[in-house]
Amino acid sequence: MTETLDRTDIQILRELQKDAKLTTKELAAKVNLSPSPVFERQKRLEREGYIKRYVALVDSRKVGNGIMVLCNVRLKHHSKEFSRQFTSVISEIDEVVECFNTSGDYDYMLKIYARDMPHYQDFVLGTLGDLDCIGSLHSIFVIGEVKNSYAVPL
Repeated sequence: MTETLDRTDIQILRELQKDAKLTTKELAAKVNLSPSPVFERQKRLEREGYIKRYVALVDSRKVGNGIMVLCNVRLKHHSKEFSRQFTSVISEIDEVVECFNTSGDYDYMLKIYARDMPHYQDFVLGTLGDLDCIGSLHSIFVIGEVKNSYAVPL
């Protein structure tokens, strides 16, 4: 898909990944264009789906989520029904911030934030435990983050 992107488009994407709050004027200065063409290019990148949305990255610990867990999930059976049930419910759970359908020993990997261990235990026993489609779970507790970047390589 990058065939339709020129160097300036890629530079715009790089700059916005670093700081999405840049004004059109600031962004134009960084890519050496005037604001009008930069504005048009940015709108095109949004319209064509290269830019999905703009978000604020919140510090999880400062808002009370002291632990991050990577949870591998194995469904009871490989069926469309169980997969639909699982993804439908998981999509609505606030603690689950990312969900990936994976290959290998497990069917899904979840990235979960919890306040503390008792909160995570309640979450596993209550919320996930109530899902009949889940066969097994394997929790990995994150001790520290070495790298955390949402930037896509361009």
